[in-house]
Amino acid sequence: MEKDFLKELAAFMQSRGFIWGPSPEIYGGLAGFYEYGPLGKLLKNKVENRIRTAFQQNGFFEVECPIITPKVVWEASGHVAGFKDPMVICSKCKASYRVDHLIQDKFPDVHVDKDDFLKFIAEKKMKCPSCGSDFEQRILQHTLMIPVTMGLDTPAFVRGETATTTYLPFIRYYDFFRKKLPFGVFQIGKAFRNEISPRQHVVRMREFTQAEAQVFVDPETKNEWEKFEEVKDQSLPLWTAEEQEKGKPKPTTLSDAIKTGTLKNKAYAWTVFMAYQVFREIGIPEDKMRLRQHAPDEKAFYADDAWDLEIDLRSFGWTECCGIHDRTDYDLKQHAAASKKTLEALDEASGRKFVPHILEIAFGSDRPTFALLDLFYNKKDKEEGKTVLKLPSALAPIQAAVFPLLKKEELTKMAKELYQELNKEFICFYDETAAIGKRYLRAAEMGIPYCITIDFDSLNDQSVTIRDRDSEEQKRVKISELAQVVKQLFLDLSSFSGLK
Repeated sequence: MEKDFLKELAAFMQSRGFIWGPSPEIYGGLAGFYEYGPLGKLLKNKVENRIRTAFQQNGFFEVECPIITPKVVWEASGHVAGFKDPMVICSKCKASYRVDHLIQDKFPDVHVDKDDFLKFIAEKKMKCPSCGSDFEQRILQHTLMIPVTMGLDTPAFVRGETATTTYLPFIRYYDFFRKKLPFGVFQIGKAFRNEISPRQHVVRMREFTQAEAQVFVDPETKNEWEKFEEVKDQSLPLWTAEEQEKGKPKPTTLSDAIKTGTLKNKAYAWTVFMAYQVFREIGIPEDKMRLRQHAPDEKAFYADDAWDLEIDLRSFGWTECCGIHDRTDYDLKQHAAASKKTLEALDEASGRKFVPHILEIAFGSDRPTFALLDLFYNKKDKEEGKTVLKLPSALAPIQAAVFPLLKKEELTKMAKELYQELNKEFICFYDETAAIGKRYLRAAEMGIPYCITIDFDSLNDQSVTIRDRDSEEQKRVKISELAQVVKQLFLDLSSFSGLK
């Protein structure tokens, strides 16, 4: 973890209106809560819109479920009993820490089994980061669930994930999809976890936004997956549990992954590819991603297979940003037993009844939003005094800036008219203060990919100068063609030099 870089990045995000906090700042802030400023919210919206588009284009339907759910739901899912983190407490100052994170911070390349936490701490003579004292000789289990009481006495929980609430309307889904499997749904919404000591900025929060997709499938058809044929030649950076001891991820086609048993079935292989494709659509560079398989002692007991999509962040190194799980029939069976409702499907051809399996893509919008800022923030040398947020142009919070060359009435009038016209199709920014060079720098810090300048020639030839953020090249474009030119840049992500 590059602590100096994280400090610099956090200061940049705060000063430029991306992410503020911990919130509420005027009261000292509460760990695990952050605010998205004007630019941060625009960027996060872009990320979530990309997620929606990617899922919808692959046949998923979006749903929205309640944030608060009765306690019985979370008892059935196993969260009340098992959604806990191991915690250790300082013997002197009583500061509390999540044990696995405490160990990972000091020994990032070491895996310690949960039964050996205390032994490892003693062997390495680990001390409390706050006061330097020894830890108490016990591991506590801290629940992440946040309880609430509805009405006078109805026990409930604020949801710790969106996935569980997405499973509950299965009967309604089954009717909506005309009793035909497979089908997919997804949900983007808030979830809450009572983290012991949240760190890593918005990578780990107590309130966060999840974006989780679920595929309901007949377990007997997992290798009869038509969509697999469309992607079987796609290559993914797969890192199996066995290879993690000795090697690096290697590009593997989905067809080869099926042949070798690296991925167990075609439906799950397609789901893994779908997750990878979502992150490509969000704008994460391929060379910054890998897919890491869970080791047997890491994988949930109900999962047939589990892989994490990890991103190599400059601030935190390789960071888990998405989980892809074959949850089998665990969830529907648990909720069927607790609710006393039948959660089954029917194969009409054979009359066979079965409980569908669920293939899950579980992630959120906060981590990929942070990843974009982390990867594309670029501070040039201090002599130049330039800071550039080189976000992919299609992901930029503000798409174009409109500037009059000087604050002269004839130029500002024309610039404002152009700004108002462009703002009907794009999210634009208008600025007439300071020298034009300084305004270009401001725009670069905001991640704006294109600056449009109205000068005195514009009054006569009805043309403007459009300037590229990254190359700093400038081109003259007719105002009558400007909207189409800018639209084309965002549609095909063509290079600026391609402008005629």
